[in-house]
Amino acid sequence: MLRIASVPAAPYYELPDDAIAREPITPRDAARLLVDQGPGSEPLHKRVADLPDLLLDGDVVVVNETRVLPARLRLRKPTGGAVEVVLLDAEDGATWTALVRPSGKVPEGTELVAGDDLVVEVGERLAEGRRRIRLVADDPAAALARHGDVPLPPYLGGLRVDPDRYQTVYARTPGSVAAPTAGLHLTADVLGRLRARGIEVVTVDLAVGLDTFRPVTAERIEDHPVHTERYRVPPATLEVCRNARRVVAVGTTTVRALESAAATNRF
Repeated sequence: MLRIASVPAAPYYELPDDAIAREPITPRDAARLLVDQGPGSEPLHKRVADLPDLLLDGDVVVVNETRVLPARLRLRKPTGGAVEVVLLDAEDGATWTALVRPSGKVPEGTELVAGDDLVVEVGERLAEGRRRIRLVADDPAAALARHGDVPLPPYLGGLRVDPDRYQTVYARTPGSVAAPTAGLHLTADVLGRLRARGIEVVTVDLAVGLDTFRPVTAERIEDHPVHTERYRVPPATLEVCRNARRVVAVGTTTVRALESAAATNRF
């Protein structure tokens, strides 16, 4: 299986500031692509735009069509103090589990406000530092779209990005709190050229969740508790993959969804 993935900066990994891209590349498919040619061969230095020319007849490309929610809310307490809420999982249209910062200074029952049309009621404390919150608005989804920002990775240091640029061009199903980042480099042109040469492009949906914001603190990686994620793999996608010459999974979220479905037969 070929894996096209972007790797985040891990705890204790010395990544120089000048090695972090501060702005997205334009066009998207100008991003660099390192192609592993196998043992004993030097890797090729290509661009994502070259992908259609690198694949072979019978290969299948799989992408994660999840869409990033405007899940980060900057709110105020009645006393005027600033509070940040990052929505994680929807229990219904208005009730969510969330990260609240600083959680220790926000008692249960606190009402946080954004503008004059959104109130966030902070509820009980849950496991893993989460809180249950409720969005109070005439139209919670519309209020979230007005007041929320996409939650960028912590190592970008609060940089604001055009929300459309922090979505894949094929994003469809809202539900993630972070983008499946490897897919950000694909364009409609690249996907069109893949299909034109007979490379099938199929989808999965995995909602990127809590662990995106969780540092690894265990000494042994095997001891790190991993949060669950919601995924959906259409049976037709898995069938296409089983019959493929090679499966080109765009990003680790796509790999996780495919491997989970294949291992458990739960779609």
